[in-house]
Amino acid sequence: MNLWKNDFNCQRHVTTSNIELEDTDERVVYMEDLEKRKQVYGICGECKEPGTGFRWCQSCNAKRFKDNFKNWTSGNKDIDEFIQQSQLNAVHHSKCLEWIPFEKFQNINYVTEGGFGKIYSAERPEGYIEYWNIEKQMWHRNEYNNKYALKSLRNSFDISSDFLNELQEIAKGLSDIHNAGKVHKNLHPGNILYNSTLPYISELGMYQPNKEGCYGVLPYIAPEILYGRPYTKAANIYSFGVMMNEIFSEEIPYNDIPYDKLLAVKVCKGLRPKISEDIPKFFANLIIKCWDAVIENRPTIKELYQALKKSDNEKSDNNIVLYSQIGESDRKSKNKLNEGKSKNVQIHPEAIYTSKHLNFKDLPEPVNSI
Repeated sequence: MNLWKNDFNCQRHVTTSNIELEDTDERVVYMEDLEKRKQVYGICGECKEPGTGFRWCQSCNAKRFKDNFKNWTSGNKDIDEFIQQSQLNAVHHSKCLEWIPFEKFQNINYVTEGGFGKIYSAERPEGYIEYWNIEKQMWHRNEYNNKYALKSLRNSFDISSDFLNELQEIAKGLSDIHNAGKVHKNLHPGNILYNSTLPYISELGMYQPNKEGCYGVLPYIAPEILYGRPYTKAANIYSFGVMMNEIFSEEIPYNDIPYDKLLAVKVCKGLRPKISEDIPKFFANLIIKCWDAVIENRPTIKELYQALKKSDNEKSDNNIVLYSQIGESDRKSKNKLNEGKSKNVQIHPEAIYTSKHLNFKDLPEPVNSI
């Protein structure tokens, strides 16, 4: 039964920020405002809960997507995780990604060659997911806007230099924030945006909930912040270390356990994300320094940026130790993909990768693990 609504005076999908974080705007519909969601989007014909966007129920569609995880893979663990997270958290069709096998494209035509590879135009006749058709029990797809740009990247396995450049640019952006006397209060990969070539840091998190606790994605929050201490520049260094490890290990931190108080307790007691044995030792040591429970032991953003810059220069100058470590890391990643060793990732249903208010009582004082 179709119980959806569409109020064109409001946004097409909910905003997941806490209601207290932003100025009131009648066009905005917040995730927590169930009554307004019901008025603007109607209710789901299956679970009878208010929609999260035009013809979209986040909870029901997340279950459908999750049930289908076993039926597809990109062949790359990191890409699979990224797509799966977008599908589980999508509040509207525009927020979910799909893995599209190459054979699904038609009328592929060469357009030009860019700095990183060749660019083609293509068509995808089946179209993109628009909403779940309850009557037919299948996805309704938009078959009209079906033209796409395809890019074929050169040396796509040898990406360590790209990783280093990306980390340097993020560090540079964080340095600008610190030099302005500011501290980012919600630093995680979801707030790293990209233009055509460069990453930049968004949503400084200056508008925190007007209540005790903190706001953010738990794995990226420094232990002293979880404990209740004020934000410092050192807390940003901790978050940067978690992101750096995620980039190199190609794995979301703590993806197999709930993001709850027990995890917060473990982090305060010294638990940190697993560091892959394939990460060059230079970067593994740098990550560990960023995670130190004693904030004075963490590098400053200036020291961090200089270390990343130095590593890139030494790689370019063929520093024998670092160059060989990075080369070996590239080879291992390529071999794993060629051998089909990308495992099926099981993400815990309570590993919620969205910002939310956290207020854990009676946490232990942060220490390093023994």
